[in-house]
Amino acid sequence: MEIHEFVDEGLGHSSYVIDLDDGTAAIVDPPRFPIAHEQLADTFGLRIVWTIDTHSHADYVTGSPGLVAHRGAVFVAPGASRLASPHRPVVDGEVVELAPQITLTALATPGHTPDHHAYVLSDHGRATALFSGGSLMVGTVGRTDLCGPDLAVPLAHEMFRGLRRFDQFPDDLAVYPTHGAGSFCSAPGASQRTSTLGHERDTNPLFTIGDEDRFVEQLVAGFGSFPAYFVRLPELNRLGPARYDTLPTLAVLTPDDVERHLAAAGVVVDARPAAAFADGHVPGSLSNTLRPVFASWLGWLVEPDQQLVFVLDPDQDRADLVRQCLDVGHEHLVGELDGGIDAWTESGRQVNTIPFVDVNAMAGAVVDVRQANEYASGHVPGARNVELGQITMLEPTVWPVTVMCGHGERAMTGASLLAARGGHDVVVLDGGPDTWSSATGGPLAVGE
Repeated sequence: MEIHEFVDEGLGHSSYVIDLDDGTAAIVDPPRFPIAHEQLADTFGLRIVWTIDTHSHADYVTGSPGLVAHRGAVFVAPGASRLASPHRPVVDGEVVELAPQITLTALATPGHTPDHHAYVLSDHGRATALFSGGSLMVGTVGRTDLCGPDLAVPLAHEMFRGLRRFDQFPDDLAVYPTHGAGSFCSAPGASQRTSTLGHERDTNPLFTIGDEDRFVEQLVAGFGSFPAYFVRLPELNRLGPARYDTLPTLAVLTPDDVERHLAAAGVVVDARPAAAFADGHVPGSLSNTLRPVFASWLGWLVEPDQQLVFVLDPDQDRADLVRQCLDVGHEHLVGELDGGIDAWTESGRQVNTIPFVDVNAMAGAVVDVRQANEYASGHVPGARNVELGQITMLEPTVWPVTVMCGHGERAMTGASLLAARGGHDVVVLDGGPDTWSSATGGPLAVGE
């Protein structure tokens, strides 16, 4: 038996293919398009018989119903999830025989979500792996506020009690979490993706707390903000996502089509590098560079029912863009501007610019759009922290405004949103706080 790990760095999501050593395989917490997982199974001649979810996911659209539809897999999920999709519900303590002498035992571990289950994989009666989902993670545990602030503390108590269920297992039991570094589903943790119970017992600051009230206090105090789309995806996953047998392709659109799209309150997402956006972009468009975190920021900043048109460079990966959109439940993909920004300008239409500037050219109010914990660890003195997810609530009273982040991509996204709302004289710092400190010789401020 062998376990293969797959990581989506942008979403901080890990999923796993278990080679059951009899020509079959199980997949734990698959993404919406488990293309690499299926390729691995096909390469090794494995039939995907099982697909297993640990909980109702808020950060991505589950791929389990799709595996049921086109691979004939049995979908195992907590009965508490109340799924509308065809599945095999399991309850606490239930044992599923995946293959001869290989079993999966469900452990109800509410906390991250009310329906959360962890699973213990056993081979010939010996526990060999713990699929901990959103409960125990490397260096941390799952956050408990995704179901609303009123449930954060009650679910944190549930989390403490659920984690104690792992005390019965030995130190050498391998731990395979679903969430990790880069995931907004976890409290701040380590960069490793997998671990052992012994390592977590020695090093995990939350897992080692033995007092329930102190655990709850420290866990809840560490929560930051999370993407807006986390509120709606659990219900989408409960009802079952729309089925795609293959990744759809983007239709090609003329400048006239894009202009009509904008007039109808559609959204233009410019996925080119931030520097290209700075030099010239369709007026009113949103800068969101195509990179691993593209989906998170799209889901956070754009409403799911909005119609999307994209501007891309010729060499950018359209399939990756489409996959990332669908991974967070954005289904209304109208198409892309054929010929990109050159086609727009060649049609005689104007472009807008938002310049990158060096430290010496920073002007007016400085707005730092990084997450609050990043800002607190070191920022330009006098800079105001407005997280990117909240930037549309900013009402500058004085212009110009210099927007900054760690490198420039998020800052350009924030600047594009300000500009689209009528902001004028917006510039973006080319770099981050360290750039400012190196250029001025001044120390960074810390704290809120």
